[in-house]
Amino acid sequence: MADRNQPPQAKSEPPARSQLGVLRFSAEQFLLFLAFFLVSLPFVEKLPHGDYIDGTLLTLVLLSGVIAVGRSRRTLTLAAALVVPAIIGRWVNQLHPDLVAREVFIVAGLAFIIFLITNLLRFILRAPRVNSEVLCAGISAYLLLGMAWMFAYLLVAELVPDAFSFATGPESGRVMSAFNAYYFSFITLCTVGYGDIVPVSHVARMLAAMEAATGTLFMAVLIARLVAMYSIQPPTTGQPENRTDSQP
Repeated sequence: MADRNQPPQAKSEPPARSQLGVLRFSAEQFLLFLAFFLVSLPFVEKLPHGDYIDGTLLTLVLLSGVIAVGRSRRTLTLAAALVVPAIIGRWVNQLHPDLVAREVFIVAGLAFIIFLITNLLRFILRAPRVNSEVLCAGISAYLLLGMAWMFAYLLVAELVPDAFSFATGPESGRVMSAFNAYYFSFITLCTVGYGDIVPVSHVARMLAAMEAATGTLFMAVLIARLVAMYSIQPPTTGQPENRTDSQP
């Protein structure tokens, strides 16, 4: 018979798994929505009723972002409060431009995207180990940086006339449309800079310089963080690990 005075053995616990979203909408799923929207944007713009298709896809991306980062009731409520003006402003401006100015939707969308980036970075920094969700969250944050500056360029183009100069292309295409802002944002984020779209105003130049610096620093810091996390995590074995340290 076992000795009753013998202390019970510590139960082994599986390693903690990082989670993103109170409804368990994973970072992989959000990345799929985001990548599909960005890839389809140049093709949707030329289709009949392309504005409505683009608005629908953007709405799905924003709603998926709410679910992805809403890991608590407070975060979910704040995300919903930020995304509702962006979605309503986008559709009201699309259907009745005289009721809601385009700047309202752009500012609301920019605020919500910054909120998404902040929560994704917090998720990455607090994750106990490197897994597929951490990697997908890092990629999503990088793509959202490009979207954030895309909204910023659209806002500058609305507020400052001739803020950008177009060196090539037909006259009808020499406006800062959604696709042109998307294109200029991502080539600036990647520090490519073909020179076909040039920032002219001081605000546009400042934004372009900040985006180029942010894109470079983001990749350096993200890779350093992922390497540090991977180097300190214990090796994966078939047996669950005994966790004696405190949970992060």
